[in-house]
Amino acid sequence: MRVIEALSGVSRLFLDTSPVVYFVEENPDFLPIISIIFEQIEHAALVGIAAPVTLAECLVVPCRTGDVAGQREFVELLTNTENIEFVDIGQQVGQRAGELRAKYNLQLPDSLQIATALDAGCEAFLTNDVQLKRISDLRVLVISELET
Repeated sequence: MRVIEALSGVSRLFLDTSPVVYFVEENPDFLPIISIIFEQIEHAALVGIAAPVTLAECLVVPCRTGDVAGQREFVELLTNTENIEFVDIGQQVGQRAGELRAKYNLQLPDSLQIATALDAGCEAFLTNDVQLKRISDLRVLVISELET
């Protein structure tokens, strides 16, 4: 499916870790698709939603390698970019994550991400984790299945 078609009816898109890493690191396999999505965010055609789990996962490699500029780039993108909202995880998200983890047998980070997306009113969840397609609570868009 073409990426623009997949985004039809989506005004709030949750950004899982993989699309953010692909964008920042300019991954040649996925950058053409990710660039279209981030252009939509930049032009306010949709709002990107990110959360602490996304930030924490994005920071692992730059922290391990001492890449301070890389760390800063992830933090700036997720917390200080127009049309990307960085949302916190509170009690309601924690409770919903527990329910989702029980319902779908998810790992804790995935259940927190999905719960955060639902709590933030997202219509879709952007990831490259095909396993998350089993989630029926919101539309899961898998990057590797999208076309430019």
